[in-house]
Amino acid sequence: MIVFRARRAVVEGVERPAAVLVSGERIEAVLPVDAPADAREVVLADDEVLLPGLVDTHVHVNEPGRTEWEGFATATRAAAAGGVTTIVDMPLNSLPPTVDVAALQTKRAAAEGQCAVDVGFWGGAVPGNAGELAKLHAEGVFGVKCFLLDSGVPEFPPLDEGGLRAALAAVAEHDGLLIAHAEHADAIRPVSGRRYADFVASRPPEAERTAIATLLRLARETGARVHVVHLSAAAALPQLAAARAEGVPVSVETCPHYLALTAEEVPDGDTRFKCCPPVREAANRDALWQGLADGVIDMIVSDHSPSPPELKRLEVGDFGEAWGGIASLQVGLPVVWTEARRRGHGLAQVVGWMAQAPAARVGLRRKGRIAPGADADLVVFAPDEPYTVGELHHRHAVTPYAGRPLTGVVRRTWLRGAPADGTPRGRLLRRGED
Repeated sequence: MIVFRARRAVVEGVERPAAVLVSGERIEAVLPVDAPADAREVVLADDEVLLPGLVDTHVHVNEPGRTEWEGFATATRAAAAGGVTTIVDMPLNSLPPTVDVAALQTKRAAAEGQCAVDVGFWGGAVPGNAGELAKLHAEGVFGVKCFLLDSGVPEFPPLDEGGLRAALAAVAEHDGLLIAHAEHADAIRPVSGRRYADFVASRPPEAERTAIATLLRLARETGARVHVVHLSAAAALPQLAAARAEGVPVSVETCPHYLALTAEEVPDGDTRFKCCPPVREAANRDALWQGLADGVIDMIVSDHSPSPPELKRLEVGDFGEAWGGIASLQVGLPVVWTEARRRGHGLAQVVGWMAQAPAARVGLRRKGRIAPGADADLVVFAPDEPYTVGELHHRHAVTPYAGRPLTGVVRRTWLRGAPADGTPRGRLLRRGED
């Protein structure tokens, strides 16, 4: 047995002193900080806080098929280094995409024996596979992902309104979860060139608002549970709040880059900042933080979407040509914490957004919290230590955060009671297993 003693720990939404007693892979008890325990002791320093392992439900690992973009070994090492002990892998950018049970089995076989943290999987909803969604659900995916416009890869085409209705109806039959990249193609115009302002203008907030309106209308019609991924446009918050007040089962995520970066700071030609939907202006960022504070936005996840450096077209700097995706899996906690503390939010709130809420949304009852019976996924975080983004465990270190000064350092991570040191001891998770 091990007892972690911390003068500061985030326990069930409250920061307080605690002694966390671990037996095997689980937390056995949460005791007063000085309570006696017949166990090996890990005593945190005065400048350290004990957190539950973070849960990132939006990660593009890209293996198999595009392992040169990332891969389970590199992605999960990066996750562990950043205090993320559970990820859920997206169904696209790998080959084959996870749109049927055979592809899911291929994905699991590729991940087996490589993962330094625990890994679950999303399925995919694409035109013509509504009949596969119940089978994927039965095989343990945590839900299905769809695009409402071109995904950027031809093997994962988008759903039109009829296809979305069919997918939602199928998901509703087994009380599954459909998650959607919600931008409407009709509101987006082609763009080329080095000016970031032109790229942002090409994907206006109305593209998100229109697509989200369609998703909410069909969720009301079918009764399906839905989730909006990587919300960028704060202009969509009122309709989301109204839908939730009506009882529509909708949840919302945003990402570190929308909360920390602003369009005003993006240099022209610096395509490391390109993502879809885009990083918007400072006023929009402020409104997203308000959406978190108000509870309209439920969680913060990375949307870690790396690519080989050549696909970022850095030598050309054309935002129309470059791959849209930001690599951030390892640095999400200090990125969010740096901005959160500046705005008066505490670590308990950050843990709620980055651990507890994502785990709850996908039904991982033993993840994302420090409580008896939970997995002993624990993080020692130094919230006041300066940190400059440098060496990363991602396969490619192309990120807009390179060299960025932040606050907060992950010093140690445990996965189910053992150090998460890069050793591939992560489990492949299935919905409902815990």
